[in-house]
Amino acid sequence: MTKYRTLTLSELQELEKEFVEFLVINGIPAEDWERIKIEEPKTAQHTIEVFSDVVFDTILKKIRFLEKRDTHQLHLFQCLADQLVLVAMEAPASEDIDFTNPDFLASAMLTPPSGIKVYTSSKSYQPNREQELFQMLQNGCLISDDKLFKALCLVLR
Repeated sequence: MTKYRTLTLSELQELEKEFVEFLVINGIPAEDWERIKIEEPKTAQHTIEVFSDVVFDTILKKIRFLEKRDTHQLHLFQCLADQLVLVAMEAPASEDIDFTNPDFLASAMLTPPSGIKVYTSSKSYQPNREQELFQMLQNGCLISDDKLFKALCLVLR
């Protein structure tokens, strides 16, 4: 059973070179892999699951910032080693605001419109950093850089 999820066939195809290297490192030459797929499908599935976890662990450990936007909310996260730091802008649903619009976002970062709540908070990871970040990605967060996070932090000053 995987910690995250099993890579799809298309994802595995994109990572074919890395998967072959993974098999070699684990002492499974190509001819053995072909035999395992046919004769030991559970072992083959387990091998793919382990590889999937390695891929996701590698990606998740590199994440430093995430963001989630919708029309009335902008949540930016700094993913530190031991805690998640949030800076956010939220507007009432009744407001004609769209944080997904880059032009609006640029002006809102300079001068937040009245009625917009700007705040920050932090929390420890539950159950651990990589699993929480994976769940956030599954729930619509996107990996981002530090620019928007830092800009919103300046708005809070």
